[in-house]
Formats: sequence, structure tokens, C-alpha cells
Amino acid sequence: MINYEANISSYETISTLGQCFEGMAVVHLSKHIKSGTLVAVKRFNMDRIKQEAHLVEREIILTRQLQHPNIITYYVAFVHLQEVCVVSPLMAFGSCRDLLNTHFNDGFPEAAIVLILRDVLDALEYIHKKGFIHRSVRAGHILISATGKAYLSGLRYACPIVFNGRWQKQIHSFPASTARNLNWLSPELLEQNLQGYNQKSDIYSVGMVICELANGAEPFAGVATTLMLTEKVRGCVPELLDCTTIPTDENSDCHGDCDISNTVVSRRFSDDLHELATLCLQKEAIIRPTASQLLTHPIFKLTKKPLFLPDLLKPAMPLSSRVAAHIDEVTNLDVAQQFADMELYSCEWDF
Repeated sequence: MINYEANISSYETISTLGQCFEGMAVVHLSKHIKSGTLVAVKRFNMDRIKQEAHLVEREIILTRQLQHPNIITYYVAFVHLQEVCVVSPLMAFGSCRDLLNTHFNDGFPEAAIVLILRDVLDALEYIHKKGFIHRSVRAGHILISATGKAYLSGLRYACPIVFNGRWQKQIHSFPASTARNLNWLSPELLEQNLQGYNQKSDIYSVGMVICELANGAEPFAGVATTLMLTEKVRGCVPELLDCTTIPTDENSDCHGDCDISNTVVSRRFSDDLHELATLCLQKEAIIRPTASQLLTHPIFKLTKKPLFLPDLLKPAMPLSSRVAAHIDEVTNLDVAQQFADMELYSCEWDF
């Protein structure tokens, strides 16, 4: 078992992978010097964060508290000068949003979507049973490892639903610093009314993610925030774009600015995937299934075990030990250029 030390000198920075925390933290590809293992080192500049320092603290605490095979973990966290550093396993494919931006502009193949969703729902089922609402389920918070396992991140936005030992049926707190997540949030959370919201709010976000993974575009892309809220309250939601749903009248839809390619027009998603999205995106929370109920949906039972997600993600190439095998033979500048050529150098590592 590798012992990851709590000091920055134990990690050699190879390149910058990207930014996270709304640009206030940087994620580096680093090598643990003693073991030679590649890791991701996330460095929060606390001088810049200040007012949101509690979110960093919450994320670290919850990540330690919520231990599950499909929730991102970290090896060690420590303070270095004005920075809080978090050392995590390297997610070789980056986030689903990275993959959509670089290789799958029109969305993932259905088989890949199903494999990813199953892992995400496993994580959400665990989070909900532990008494938390995630409140930030989106493609940018779903990370893919070299082996094709999906990990849910973004725990800084999570909130408890157990207070003073009592399980609350509804809560009313609105997540702070949530501008980046608005398009995925449920109508009942956004309305901020007396009825409040519960874990079913995350299920609505799963529905948004299904559309995001299938269509390639963020839900309500290009739609003004006020209009997006109005549309959600009215029950207008995105849908899976294929030959069965693309309207003949371009003005009759409400998915926002989304260029439709010939690939999208000619493809067809299964009825099961359409149904799964519809179940999650019910306007009334009480009608939506739980994560546990969704995991019993036929679409997951029909998934063939031999399917290997990395094969479905080709031509995307994982940033793994094989990719970095010759790091010691070249300069960091050369490595950075190689990563730029791979379209991995500026990924959104938002975890």
C-alpha cells in the first residue's frame, strides 16, 4: 500500500490538467516521487477563495465521510503556504463534459450512457441512504477512470437531510455559489417555496444528465436564466434528440441553442432510454422514482457485462501510465505540448 505524504515536495508536477472550483483552483498531473504513481493534485488558493473556503472544507470532509466505489476519493489533503492541496487518483479520461467537448459533440453512444448512468445511480443511492442530497449532478462532475469506472464528484454542494438525529422530509436551503449548476437543478429547488425539496431533486438532475450525455449539449444551453426557470416550472424539459423527437418546426422546441447534425437526425435511441429520461424529468418530485428504483429499470438489466467503456469511448485516449510512459525522457514543456495535442491539456477537471 502506497503512503502518500502530506507535503508538496513529495509530488513532481508534470503538467496542468485544467481548472476547477469556478477557476479558483488548479489541477496538476503529478507523479508521486517515491512510488512513481501518477496522481491529480488539486491546489486551492485560499487567498482567492476566502468567502467560499467553507465549501472546500465541506468537500474534503464529505469526501472522507462518503466512501463508495463510485464516489471520487482522495489520498491525502494538506496545507502548503496559502494553498490547500488535495491528492486524488488520476481520472484518465477526465470528466464526461471533457469527453463531450473533445470527441463526442453529438453525444455518447447509448451503451456508454447506460454504463455511466449505472455507476452514477449507484453513487447517488449510497449518498441518499447516508442522508445527503448531492445538488450538483452534471457531466462535469462525472469522472471516468482508465478502466472505465464512473466516479461522482462535486460534493461541496451537497447538503444533509438529517438534523438533530431526525430525517427531514423536505429541506429549504438554497446551495451557495451554484450559478454553474442552475441548468441541472430541479424546479422545486429553484422555486425556493414552502414545499421545499428532497433527494428526488437529484433524480431530476440525472434526467438532465441523460439528455446531456445523449445530445452532447448542456441542458438549456443558450437560454437565459429567467427563461430557463420559467420553462422548468411550466414542465418544459430537454429530450433525447434522435429521429423520433427532432421537430419539423425549429421554433417548437425548448432545448436552447443546439445545432443538429446529420448524425443526430439519423440515429435512434432505445425506448428504454427515452423512458428513463422521462421518468427522471417529471415535474412533480413525488412522481419521480428513487435511485434504487431506477437501478431496477430494464435498461440496466439488458446491459451486456462484457461491454468495456473505454472501447466505447474511442477515439478518446486515456491519460494513463501508458501515455506517460516516456515522461522521464522528455522535458515538461514537451509533455505539455503532447497533452495539448491530445486535447487533454485544458480539460475541465471540476472535482
